[in-house]
Amino acid sequence: MATAYDAGKAGGSPTGGNASPGTVRVSGAGSAEAAPDLAVVSIGVECRADSVGQAYARAGTGSDAVTASFRRHGVADADIRTSGLNVRAELAWREGEGQRVTGYVAASILTVKLRDPGSASAAISEAVEAGGNDVRLNGVELTFSDDAAVRARAREAAWLDALSTATQYAQLASARLGRVLSVSEDGPARGPVPLPRMQRAAAVDSLSVEAGNSVVDVAVTVEWELLAGA
Repeated sequence: MATAYDAGKAGGSPTGGNASPGTVRVSGAGSAEAAPDLAVVSIGVECRADSVGQAYARAGTGSDAVTASFRRHGVADADIRTSGLNVRAELAWREGEGQRVTGYVAASILTVKLRDPGSASAAISEAVEAGGNDVRLNGVELTFSDDAAVRARAREAAWLDALSTATQYAQLASARLGRVLSVSEDGPARGPVPLPRMQRAAAVDSLSVEAGNSVVDVAVTVEWELLAGA
């Protein structure tokens, strides 16, 4: 928490900061928790082959299988999108020959929104099985489809934190708070932490997605006018 106080017309000595005369400016922090209602999955298929066409075709087939699996779980087309697609040559160094192309790698990445986090484990497991050994599970983020209500509670907590601190400083300065001169919200809210990144999904049957609660943090800076004590 940062605090700046300038006694100004209220009397006393300033303690530093850049507040205007007769003001007190403090920062407050607040957080709110809620159960997430959305799981965002990053999942892809990566295939190696001797030719570009073969690698691309295999990646397309695997990606189609993963997509079809999610659709069988009731995921709407609007909640499945291709977020990455690339083909690259695989190179190896050989003595006396330099770099040589040894094959090609095609990768397709899907971002999938699962609107029932409780069924995420089963949906992901079946998608991995459908895609086989070429599947890469990049991460799962548990979040909110609309975090406005949670953010509002965090914002209120941050405001009350700032108000409590400002009130104490005003009392210590034998003053009282007047009108609010400025309010600013600092930085982005903290969301849920994604699950650990996985390079291969062979052990996905042993994994589960536990929704738990997600936290939204808000920080505010508020400046009040300082009035002579009553």
